[in-house]
Amino acid sequence: MIRPQFLLLIFFFTIAKIAAQDSNQSKQSTSSKQVSTFTIEAPQLQVTKKIWVYLPENYATSKKKFSVIYMHDAQNLFDAKTSYSGEWNVDEKLDSLKAPVIVVGIEHGNDKRIDELTPFKNEKYGGGKADSYLEFIVKTLKPHIDKTYRTKTKKKNTIIIGSSLGGLNSYYAVLKYPEIFGKAGVFSPSFWYSKDIYDLTEKSKKIKSKIYFLCGDHESDDMVSDLNKMEYLLNSNRCYCLNLNEKKIIKGGQHNEKLWRDNFVKAVLWLGY
Repeated sequence: MIRPQFLLLIFFFTIAKIAAQDSNQSKQSTSSKQVSTFTIEAPQLQVTKKIWVYLPENYATSKKKFSVIYMHDAQNLFDAKTSYSGEWNVDEKLDSLKAPVIVVGIEHGNDKRIDELTPFKNEKYGGGKADSYLEFIVKTLKPHIDKTYRTKTKKKNTIIIGSSLGGLNSYYAVLKYPEIFGKAGVFSPSFWYSKDIYDLTEKSKKIKSKIYFLCGDHESDDMVSDLNKMEYLLNSNRCYCLNLNEKKIIKGGQHNEKLWRDNFVKAVLWLGY
């Protein structure tokens, strides 16, 4: 059974924009000078999307090309002023690593977040429009990023990372577009949302993407068991001996930004760039 607290965390993004405005009015922006934003039309979603871009410190002085990490819920990645309950500190953490990687953060759609990030409908909560969201990333956003910045465009250099519904979406992305996303960070994935994600895994051709699974053992009644079930199906799809998936279950870890922030670097280092 899903804990009520867990469901509330899933749905808090519905009011995140209003809450952030109310609670963060006096907060100073914490995003680094390497972070900028722009807007782009998303015809697949019939909206205009705000995009955050992190460039490594040596981007301006280098002629190198860089791998790209696509991430959901951009409001929570770089800036305490826009985050709902704390940021991931993605920019500071990558600066500390001197990581040669670009991060593209896609702002969630507030009351449309559930629709955008869920590949299948839930009988009670609806959703199920992730195909349109991923089509926006693959056919509109990624071409724009590759044209605008010096990027490595191969799938081994294209990573997608998210948490909660974003974790579910990131896992779905490597099944839906294996030729685009070669790696995924799947944090606290909402596999409970629909059993169809398990069916899709069983029916998929050999899954070749690297996948880093993360969850805490204090998130929900079923989080760990759901993750173990998916790991089993994945290891049935491809030999575990290939070492293409990693699973971390954090003792005492809860369903929040702290869990994802504290484990972001380990995930990125394991996935590689």
